[in-house]
Amino acid sequence: MKRRRKFSAEFKSKVAIEALREQLPIHEIAKKYQIHPSQVTDWKKALVGGAGEVFESSKAKTDQRQLQKRKEDRLFRQIGQLQTEVDFLKESCEILGVDLPENELNQ
Repeated sequence: MKRRRKFSAEFKSKVAIEALREQLPIHEIAKKYQIHPSQVTDWKKALVGGAGEVFESSKAKTDQRQLQKRKEDRLFRQIGQLQTEVDFLKESCEILGVDLPENELNQ
């Protein structure tokens, strides 16, 4: 069985830029680089779709990363709090002699 080929980001961008120039048809570019025409089209779409990020300021990128990090931290704290509450409820039910269904809270 053939192994999948892996292409570098530089190679993909080179092919995508050539496709954007539209000097050759997609099928000829694909033949030139020995790849499938749909791959050329996908890389071209990815380049056009991500082009806006090139001009985004580094401060905006940093702000967005910090916002994402704060959101993740908040969610992890919430998970920890919920796990503590579940453990407390398990112990309380055990002390009070309350039987819990096997599939609930016993995970």
